[in-house]
Amino acid sequence: MKSYHRLLSVSSLALLAAFTLAGCSENDRPLDTPVRFEGGIFGSFYQVTLAESLTQGEANALEEGFLAELESVDQAMSTYRDDAELIAFNEAPLDEWQPLSNELIEVLAISRSVAEASHGAFDITVGSVVNLWSFGPEARPEEVPSEDELNERLATIGYDAVDVDVERMQARRTRDVFADLSGVAKGHGTDRVAAYLDQQGIENYLVNLGGDIVARGYRDVEDQTPWRIGIEVPEDGEQTAQHILPLSDISVATSGDYRNYFEVDGERFSHTIDPRTGLPVKHELASVSVFHPSNAWADAWATAIMATGKEEGLQMVLENNLSALILIKDGEHWRSLASPAFVDDFGEALIDELGIDAWEAATTP
Repeated sequence: MKSYHRLLSVSSLALLAAFTLAGCSENDRPLDTPVRFEGGIFGSFYQVTLAESLTQGEANALEEGFLAELESVDQAMSTYRDDAELIAFNEAPLDEWQPLSNELIEVLAISRSVAEASHGAFDITVGSVVNLWSFGPEARPEEVPSEDELNERLATIGYDAVDVDVERMQARRTRDVFADLSGVAKGHGTDRVAAYLDQQGIENYLVNLGGDIVARGYRDVEDQTPWRIGIEVPEDGEQTAQHILPLSDISVATSGDYRNYFEVDGERFSHTIDPRTGLPVKHELASVSVFHPSNAWADAWATAIMATGKEEGLQMVLENNLSALILIKDGEHWRSLASPAFVDDFGEALIDELGIDAWEAATTP
């Protein structure tokens, strides 16, 4: 019996050592480049591609790290989680300053800045009006609201009802509005993943969070091949890349007007609502892509420009020196317009090669 127990102990140790060695071996296994992660987040998707030489263990640690960043954003800004910081802020008493996390204050400050610069075209309190048009969680029938209903909702919104004190890291609601950061939170999440990868020493990556993108370095470091993205247009019900753009050390967010709408009596109503009028936009803009060092800023600006229409939107781009690419429906075709800052970023040669029109402040598009 004594020798049996000794044999069992030796065998168990040998088996444990084998498992340990196997685990070490798996963690040390080099992965093919590029390394790609993907999954679902924020009701959308994430794709993170790393053009780095990594082992399986290093890749696992990086994925765990950037998912923790996304979880932090969700916990702060979700409107679907009872424990979200934003929900607590929306339920707090009016006119009382609430201490908030760094990231929530940052996103609220960005939202307020873009709201003011766009003259209210970006408004984080517009959700109740969006719901009225059947595009929100109220799941109303697809019908046109009455003028009285619309005016009643408009009276309850307004970005000026959310005060932000960046120095003291606090904010308050002065009217009973509901702050919804869906127009900027995804961009902030993209920035957070990028910042985490930067901190880990990753120099070549592409982060795509539901279409919000940050690119760093190269897709192929040895050949210095840049990352490339497609700017899409709808063709025969399908998305087709209108332009393929090289990206490096910049982010881009796109707002489009062709994926979500309903029709009543043959009239099409866009899902993009102008917060100033409460009405769906009626203009030729098909999409707006804004290129910016911060994806949160790009996200907010793309939303604002899309809500204004061609003339006002283009003027807003010029006034704020935004790097933007705008696609306009022109009969049966698409016309692409590039802002002066976009031309500076990508170069006149590429603009000419892609057949994109550049516009200046004195130019009538």
